[in-house]
Amino acid sequence: MFARVWIPDAEEVWKSAELTKDYKNGDSSLQLTLEDGSSIEHKLDPKTKNLPYLRNPDILVGENDLTALSYLHEPAVLHNLKVRFIDSKLIYTYCGIVLVAINPYETLPIYGTDIINAYSGQNMGDMDPHIFAVAEEAYKQMARDERNQSIIVSGESGAGKTVSAKYAMRYFATVSGSASEANVEEKVLASNPIMEAIGNAKTTRNDNSSRFGKYIEIGFDNRYRIIGANMRTYLLEKSRVVFQADEERNYHIFYQLCASAHLPELKALKLSNANDFLYTRQGRSPVIDGVDDTKELCTTRNAFTLLGINESYQMGLFQVLAAILHLGNVEIKDKDADSSIIAPNNRHLMAFCDLVGVTYQDMSQWLCHRKLKTAMETYIKPLPRLQATNARDALAKHIYAKMFNWIVEHVNKALITSIKQHSFIGVLDIYGYGLVSFDHFFQLMPCPSPLQMPKGSDDSWAQKLYNTHLKTCSLFEKPRMSNRAFIIQHFADKVEYQCDGFLEKNKDTVNEEQINVMKASKFDLLVELFLDEEKATSPVGQAPGTGGRTRLSVKPDKSRTSATSKEHKKTVGCQFRNSLQILMETLNATTPHYVRCIKPNDFKQPFSFDPKRAVQQLRACGVLETIRISAAGFPSRWTYQEFFSRYRVLMKQKDVLPDKKMTCKNVLEKLVQDQDKYQFGKTKIFFRAGQVAYLEKLRADKLRAACIRIQKTIRCWLARKKYLRKRSAAITIQRFTRGYQARCLVKFMRRTRAATVIQKFQRMYVERKRYRQKQAAALAMQTILRAYMARQKYQALLREHKALIIQKYVRGWLARRWYKRCLRAIVYLQCCLRRMRAKRELKKLKIEARSVEHFKKLNIGMENKIMQLQRKIDEQNKENRVISEKLISLETTHTAESERMRGELSRLRGAEEEARNNANRVTSMLEELERLRRELSIAQQEKKTIEDWAQTYRDEMEQMVAELKDQNGLLKTEKNDLNRLIQEQSQQMTEKMARAITEQTQQLQMDLNEERSHYQNLLTEHRRLEDKYDDLKEEMNVAKPGHRRTDSTHSSNESEYTYNSEFAESEEGSRDVTRGIDTSLTLKLQKRLTELEQEKQSLRNELENKEEQLKKLHFFPPICDCNLPNLSTSQRQELESENKKLKHDLAEMRQSLLGNAAAGAGAPGSPAYKVLLDQLNASCEELEVRKEEVLILRSQLVSQKEAMQHKETMTEPSHYVEDVSKLKDSDELKQAYIGLKETNRLLESQMQTQRRSYDNEMEALRGELQNVKEENNRQQQLLAQNLQLPPEARIEASLQHEITRLTNENLDLMEQLEKQDRTIRKLKKQLKVYSKRIGEMGAGQTEGQTSPGQMVDEPIRPVNIPRREKDFQGMLEYKKEDELKLVKNLILELKPRGVAVNLIPGLPAYILFMCLRHADYVNDDQKVRTLLTSIINSIKKILKKRGDDFETVSFWLSNTCRFLHCLKQYSGDEAFMKHNTSRQNEHSLSNFDLAEYRQVISDLAIQIYQQLIKCMENILQPMIVSGMLEHETIQGVSGVKPTGLRKRTSSIADEGTYTLDSILRQLGSFHSTMCQHGTDPELIKQVVKQQFYIIGAVTLNNLLLRKDMCSWSKGMQIRYNVSQLEEWLRDKSLMLCGAKETLEPLIQAAQLLQVKKKTDEDAEAICSMCHALTTSQIVKVLNLYTPVNEFEERVSVAFIRTIQTRLRDRCETPQLLMDTKMIYPVTFPFNPSSLALETIQIPSSLNLGFLTRV
Repeated sequence: MFARVWIPDAEEVWKSAELTKDYKNGDSSLQLTLEDGSSIEHKLDPKTKNLPYLRNPDILVGENDLTALSYLHEPAVLHNLKVRFIDSKLIYTYCGIVLVAINPYETLPIYGTDIINAYSGQNMGDMDPHIFAVAEEAYKQMARDERNQSIIVSGESGAGKTVSAKYAMRYFATVSGSASEANVEEKVLASNPIMEAIGNAKTTRNDNSSRFGKYIEIGFDNRYRIIGANMRTYLLEKSRVVFQADEERNYHIFYQLCASAHLPELKALKLSNANDFLYTRQGRSPVIDGVDDTKELCTTRNAFTLLGINESYQMGLFQVLAAILHLGNVEIKDKDADSSIIAPNNRHLMAFCDLVGVTYQDMSQWLCHRKLKTAMETYIKPLPRLQATNARDALAKHIYAKMFNWIVEHVNKALITSIKQHSFIGVLDIYGYGLVSFDHFFQLMPCPSPLQMPKGSDDSWAQKLYNTHLKTCSLFEKPRMSNRAFIIQHFADKVEYQCDGFLEKNKDTVNEEQINVMKASKFDLLVELFLDEEKATSPVGQAPGTGGRTRLSVKPDKSRTSATSKEHKKTVGCQFRNSLQILMETLNATTPHYVRCIKPNDFKQPFSFDPKRAVQQLRACGVLETIRISAAGFPSRWTYQEFFSRYRVLMKQKDVLPDKKMTCKNVLEKLVQDQDKYQFGKTKIFFRAGQVAYLEKLRADKLRAACIRIQKTIRCWLARKKYLRKRSAAITIQRFTRGYQARCLVKFMRRTRAATVIQKFQRMYVERKRYRQKQAAALAMQTILRAYMARQKYQALLREHKALIIQKYVRGWLARRWYKRCLRAIVYLQCCLRRMRAKRELKKLKIEARSVEHFKKLNIGMENKIMQLQRKIDEQNKENRVISEKLISLETTHTAESERMRGELSRLRGAEEEARNNANRVTSMLEELERLRRELSIAQQEKKTIEDWAQTYRDEMEQMVAELKDQNGLLKTEKNDLNRLIQEQSQQMTEKMARAITEQTQQLQMDLNEERSHYQNLLTEHRRLEDKYDDLKEEMNVAKPGHRRTDSTHSSNESEYTYNSEFAESEEGSRDVTRGIDTSLTLKLQKRLTELEQEKQSLRNELENKEEQLKKLHFFPPICDCNLPNLSTSQRQELESENKKLKHDLAEMRQSLLGNAAAGAGAPGSPAYKVLLDQLNASCEELEVRKEEVLILRSQLVSQKEAMQHKETMTEPSHYVEDVSKLKDSDELKQAYIGLKETNRLLESQMQTQRRSYDNEMEALRGELQNVKEENNRQQQLLAQNLQLPPEARIEASLQHEITRLTNENLDLMEQLEKQDRTIRKLKKQLKVYSKRIGEMGAGQTEGQTSPGQMVDEPIRPVNIPRREKDFQGMLEYKKEDELKLVKNLILELKPRGVAVNLIPGLPAYILFMCLRHADYVNDDQKVRTLLTSIINSIKKILKKRGDDFETVSFWLSNTCRFLHCLKQYSGDEAFMKHNTSRQNEHSLSNFDLAEYRQVISDLAIQIYQQLIKCMENILQPMIVSGMLEHETIQGVSGVKPTGLRKRTSSIADEGTYTLDSILRQLGSFHSTMCQHGTDPELIKQVVKQQFYIIGAVTLNNLLLRKDMCSWSKGMQIRYNVSQLEEWLRDKSLMLCGAKETLEPLIQAAQLLQVKKKTDEDAEAICSMCHALTTSQIVKVLNLYTPVNEFEERVSVAFIRTIQTRLRDRCETPQLLMDTKMIYPVTFPFNPSSLALETIQIPSSLNLGFLTRV
């Protein structure tokens, strides 16, 4: 292999060639072969004998840094830039400390926010070259070194300097943010449209060329955030206002105004098309392709507005600009040879005067005249037309320059800030000049001080230049063919300058009288333009800030002694020299960063490279000088580890020592004999130019020899494998052939035997079929005959049987009729006899009833007998009813049976008649049988004939059937084909529908995820704003220390929400907590307050009604021992009515109690109140039963007394006296009287007890009424106080006090309910005792037993009822004042590590929920609200304090989710109670619906999840690039390429670097931590998916931005690393969580690096394989693909274009990088806990001893 060299070429500057013959000393020429295959002879210079430049190895071509090239010379640099620009579409390249930027003339997607984020925080050498890398380096050095920075952007016109400067400022605005609320970064970027409009123009080389130089200082505060900016401009090209060359334009603002002349607000400017004005039509190119000047004006106006230049000032500026255009159209005519004149009423001059507010006469006078002053007199001199025209143009230029400076000044005022500036970064954009053969004055670079020659001419000035510099300065030359020009040798090239009009242009003279006319204008803005700049006012009415460093402005030097009117006489050269001097002082005080912009062609064609133009600029801008300096030293630098890794193949095993440094020294001394070619440093080896190429050649030769050996071995192995495969195939073919022949023989033999068997069975089948047909015919005939005989016999038997049945039923009917008649007669006789006996008995009983003895018997057992008789009567009535029902049913049955028998009788008679007829028919049927036999013989003969015909017909049918079978077979084939086609179509339709459904489902899922992501992004933004608000508040507190006074009522109310004493030290803390309350909850509480007010009013009305009723019941009717039996009927009715009233009152009390419970709990149907009301109803029912028993007993006694009085009147007195005496003798009357007396006492005691109870109840109600009145008075006082508060504090204070009051009322009512319940239970027990004693008394007791009266007098001993131990209900009770301690110990001061290891997962969540359950149980809505608010705010506080600790964030994410699941699980909703146990369902919340708080806590969980992802990302971010890309997991696969001055991070695993194992260990740590904290498995899957997305996105983004990583070996490393990640997923059983799918883009990118990339088939395979990558990503990887070894090939441009063509129809976003900040929307699937709340124990380590288990 011969050496490759570079030879000069007229078209391509340098051309590549290869030696075909070795060069020997003394040879005068070289034999070369060009790349196109042609052979040439290259002559050497006979004087110098210099050999051509050597080419670099292919692996070094396309390097990011030109200093990394082994051979550093002009052709290598030019070729490297061309390869990167044309082949790889890379426009940026490093050249040492310089960034070379080539203008692509095309918009590239490499400046988005994602690219900015990718470069932010990265080292300059770690990423591909970019303007963002330079900006990041400047930003980091400013922060690290505390030194101001400058970015110097240079290049010729059209090279892209302005765009580069704009992107640098955009980078600073994006990464630093703003330190104030004024959005300074937006204002900095908004200054670009303004400055482009008034300072940029179209040239022949650039459609947006800057015609002025500017230096923008971007100021930063001590936290390195943008606080303001300042702009300085240099030498505006004023001549462009009045003159433009062909294909060029004036400044953009003029064309924007002309294009927008139709707008109503611009009608007054009297503008029209740009071709109508002299100053805009000279270049004959008024339109720029692709630019809408109308829209550009809108952008400019918006930028003006954003920078504070209001609408009136904008219209004033447009007025000045329009006046300049009209001034250019003022036509000046010759009056004579030495004077000129303007025609009267010139419309353009009139328009100019109207717009600027000057008189037409003055303006026309001084445009054509000038004033000359001498020592004694003043003369007015007319001007010739040419001088007058020049004066007009000078005035236009002067006005535009003044306006330009005014705009710059006010833009600076808008960008200034009051915050003290700590440092700045300056961006210098010096507008360039084209490299042409000659130019005019305004493109002259600064000369030595310009000559002041008042009466001199251009010729004399040129002659003086010749005399002064021609012989003394080598950089000054005189053209051969001209005496009015000169040549200056600039750093870039030689430039020829013409002296025509040189001195006049340098003076830049403006007529002083014209200036005075302008100053006398009535137009305020114009007057302001011509005032001293320090007197100008700001359009926003604000003075410049006092803070910040002193800025250099565009104001003129105040040290000059000339008057203001002389200002315009300052020469252009002097202005430029002063500006340049100030600029150099500023740049010398900063750290510079250089950007050199290169223009690739003069035709603005995208990605077209002209070598001549490029090398011309490279020579001019100093890039090649930088290369020469690098080549003179040691440009290639390697660390010992990198050298060892790269050139390990050149070492033998014995050369490898434990000390890598010594190993490298020994090997290098053997490989390179000249020790001057390299030097050993402390950590690196330094090589001179060319040595790396030599080492690469040695390495390539060694690898080539190894490849040949490997190929030899592989080819041998393949050949032997092929032979063995053929031999095995031949043997297999023979085996299968012999087997086939044997199978054919066996098949023939089997078929022969089968044919014989088939014939045998066929013949047998035919004979058997014939026999079976005959047998079937005989059997059929026998069957018919035997059936006929059997039917005849059956008919005879049937007739006999039916006759017997008829006889049976007739005889039975006659017997039953006789029996019933006898039975009725007997029953009638019995009734008559019994009636007679009953009458006799009745008469006897009547007589006995009148006797005294009977009365005595009756009186003794009267009560029992009455009850027994009543019972007997009821039983007899019941028996009578049963008997009557039975009698009715029997009658019904008898009637139905009679009817049935009558029908049966008629049917039997008909059957008998039919039997007679059948007997007559027997004879006729026998005759018919004989006839049928004759017909049968005839039919047999006919049958034989028919069988013969049938046989013939059968043969024909069989033939026809065979034909039909054939047709059927064809139809079946067609049917099968159609069915298959239909099935295929159906399957296709099904698949299509399935795909459509799947796509629709995926789309819906994507929409849902987008909505979730949008909502969660809103939460993130909300949280960010909250943090920003807190930061601003802290800054305000720091800036304004001292006591802050707040409203006392407001602070006292908000103290209820305070959740920690150390956070309640100021009123601001309480305000923050109050803000945490949900607005919807406040509205709900206000609605609830209204309802409670209505309930309170209804309670008051009920209390008043009850008070009136109790007043009526205050006195009971008197009852005594002796007068109870004498109560009249009216008194009894009154007593019953009173009882009814009492029952009614009790019912009302029950309803009132129900109402009170509803008002207090907010849930009337709660289980607690239902239990209480059920007990009350049961007690009331029991009381009613006992009262009814007492009333029945009393009525019986009264009835007995009345019966006795009635009997006294009915019997004779003697009998009565005798009976009474008998009663007295037997002491029965006394016993009856005593029993009645005791009964009366019992009733009286009962009534008195009730009276006392109701008296007590009335007193309690009166007390309650008094409390209500007092509460009302207090509420009125509070209302009067609240009216004095602000509206917000008034509503909140009223709400809090009202809720507190109603809660207290509810608690009081609950206590009253419990007292009433106890009273009712006591009364129930007493009633049971009384009823038992009354029953014993009524049944009659012996004399030795205690009387009922004594039993009543005895005190009732209380019954000792043992109380059952109350079960634990899974609640924790705490006092309100302990709430602060609760959140402090359980949230703010809890250490997650100890809880996660020693306690059950989610314990804090369970404890907080159990506390919440108790607050719900006691129906304290304020307690519930404050507890939830404290929990939420405390979690936010701890996350804000320790949000960077993964363990803390994971711990509270787990507990927040568990708390959310508990709220759902115990909410009482059926959807969440499916998996609960019955005990858990009993623990559901009973009084409050916390659905809204569930949403709040869900939002909190989302915020914690996002914080977790952010924390995790911060931990993983430094590991990803090093572990996934840079570290060599498979040692020896990736080779280290040479690097330049900007050193990249080493891929060798040094101490302290991250590896893939580091990532896996960190992932395992994350997973184990979340598992220890009890995080839901589904949530862990989502976290892991997000982790893998971050790993894949960061890795892919760095791959897309690092050319050195896009190689085949790196693709293998990436795939191995991904497989290790998948193995980790498999070990953790997380393969189905979706994490693997997030790595798909990275996997496909790695595959893309490894697949073949040559043919169209390869392109098709790549397009189908890389479905997860976008087109831009695929093209980017292919462009960046870089061979690491000699054996790899670059991707051709044609192949990349083929890929682009195939992927053209893809619908996708043009985004290049993946969004690393994207977070998948998180969901929290419901995960109920099986843990029973009542089993949870609180460890003492939590210091929660103040909690009580309930």
